[in-house]
Amino acid sequence: MRTSTFVYPWDVNGDPDAARRIADLGVQQVTLAAAYHSTRALTPRHPRHRIVTAEHAAVLYPVDRQRWQGRELVPYEAGDWAPGDAYGEAAEALAGAGLDVHTWVVLAHNSRMGAEYPGTSVVNAYGDRYPWAPCIAQPATRAYLVDLAAEAATRPGASGTELESLGWYGLAHLHAHDKIGGVGLGEAGQYLMSLCFCASCREGYGQHGLDPVQLKVAVRSALDPVWRGRATDDGWVTVEKLLGAETAAATRAYRDTTARTLQEAAVAAVRAAAPADFQVLLHADPVSYHCGANAGVDPEHILSVADGVVVPCTGGAGLVRPFAEQGRGVVAANFTVVRGMGGSPDTLAEDVRAARDLGATQLRLYHAGLASDGDLEAVAGALAGL
Repeated sequence: MRTSTFVYPWDVNGDPDAARRIADLGVQQVTLAAAYHSTRALTPRHPRHRIVTAEHAAVLYPVDRQRWQGRELVPYEAGDWAPGDAYGEAAEALAGAGLDVHTWVVLAHNSRMGAEYPGTSVVNAYGDRYPWAPCIAQPATRAYLVDLAAEAATRPGASGTELESLGWYGLAHLHAHDKIGGVGLGEAGQYLMSLCFCASCREGYGQHGLDPVQLKVAVRSALDPVWRGRATDDGWVTVEKLLGAETAAATRAYRDTTARTLQEAAVAAVRAAAPADFQVLLHADPVSYHCGANAGVDPEHILSVADGVVVPCTGGAGLVRPFAEQGRGVVAANFTVVRGMGGSPDTLAEDVRAARDLGATQLRLYHAGLASDGDLEAVAGALAGL
C-alpha cells in the first residue's frame, strides 16, 4: 500500500540525517510543503532548533515575479523560517534518499492576506470578517488561488501534488488563543456561521433566487436557538429546520457550484503547467457543505476532476467509503501519527486495515517532522507488518 508522510522543508534542511530517517520509516513518498499557512512547529530531532515559527502564510520557494507582476494579490515569500528555495533544497535531499516527492499546497487559508486586504475575507451574517478565510467567490481571489496552485504544485522534480483548502473555509480555525468554543455550534451552526455575505456572495445568492438582505436576517434568526443552547444538531437536517429547506438548498447550491468551478479551474491550471503523468489529489471531505482544510466535495464530481483524494481518518475511516464507492482514482487514508496531536501510532496497522477494507488505496501519515522518536518507531513497525 503506497504510503507518504507529510514533511516541512525546515524538518530536512540543516539536518543531514533527516531524509534517510524518513526513508527508513518504510514510506515510498514524501508530501513536502511548498505553500503553507502560519504555524508554530516542533522539530524534536533537528540539530539547530526545536521550534520553528512561520509567521504568516507563504510560499517556500522563490516566486515567479513575472507571473505576478502588476497584481494586487500575490504570494508572500517566507521569512527566515524557510529562506530562499527551502522547498527545492529539501526536495533534493529527499529524492537523494530514494523518496518520490509530491508538493503540499495550502490555498484558501491565509491570515496575512485577510489582514492586509480585509475585503478578500469571508464575512458572516453579523458582519464579522474571518481574515484567515479568503472568500472563494471573489474573482480576484479565485484568479490568485488558481495561479498559486499552478505555480506551487509544479515545483521542479515533483511528480504530483496534494491541494489543501481548495474550497470554502469558514468559522472553524485553529487560531491563536482561540475562545470561540463557549457554545457548541455543531455542524448546522458551523454552516450558518460560515455563510459569506461579501458583495460577491450577495450577488451569488441573488442568482440562486435568494434576497441577500432577507437571507442575512434569516440566518441570524436561525442561529438564535444555537446561541441559547437549545438547538439539536443533526447536520443538514438541522440546517433545513433552522433556515427552511428551500432556502438552505439554494445556499448550498450556490456554494457547491462556487467550490466546484474553482476546483475545476485549479486542477486544470496545474495540469497545464505540469509534466505528463503528474498526479493531482485534493484533501477532501465527502460532505459538500463542510468547510475547512479538507474541502467539502461531491465524491463523484471531484473524482471526475482530480486523480484522487486525501481523506481525514484520524478517529475513524468512515469518510473513505463514499469516495471508494466511485470505483476510480486514488483514495488515500490520512492518519495523524503524532500522539501529542491526538494520533495513535500504536494502532496504525489496525487502522490501516480498517481503511483498506473500506476501499482506501493509499496511506498518508501526518507528520514525520512533528512526531517523537517513539511515534516514528511505532510507525516503522506498523508499516513493516502491513
